[in-house]
Amino acid sequence: RQEGRITRYHILSMNAYERHKKMVNDYLMYYGGRKTEFQRDSSRDKRDIDVVREHHQFLWDEEEEDEANEEKRLAKKYHDKLFKEYCIADLSRYKENKIAMRWRIEKELVAGKGQFTCGNKKCEETESLKTWEVNFGYLEHGVKKNALVKLRLCPECSIKLNYKNKRKEVTKKKRK
Repeated sequence: RQEGRITRYHILSMNAYERHKKMVNDYLMYYGGRKTEFQRDSSRDKRDIDVVREHHQFLWDEEEEDEANEEKRLAKKYHDKLFKEYCIADLSRYKENKIAMRWRIEKELVAGKGQFTCGNKKCEETESLKTWEVNFGYLEHGVKKNALVKLRLCPECSIKLNYKNKRKEVTKKKRK
């Protein structure tokens, strides 16, 4: 009886990982076998960023939120943390009429990128910015979608945005 109590107190004084190791070792000593049989298969493990990239959507539908699984909920939660008033654009391929857009992240929001500085990815201009409303058409998971997004661009980048077709400039309404 004394030994049983010592063992019980000894086991209770261990942390969860040490207790687990002791129980596995006791099991292997009693029933036989190898430790490799107890190692988990990590070949299908995913990091959170992998899940977000796999299930990313530029705009989420309200209907999809209800029927979402755990992975989609994680991607939606990441999407909700983005700052979606203004976009950041990559105008490096503007002559091909290929303009990439994405929402701003917190670091860009704090720095004022896309609102107080030019929304072009590679431009840092802060003077005479214009706001443009752009119909952004994109392909997402094989489905064609459209979104109306705002961009703040300097005059030089505005010319690149309107290279082949004129976009709508957002202006404040004048009061009478």
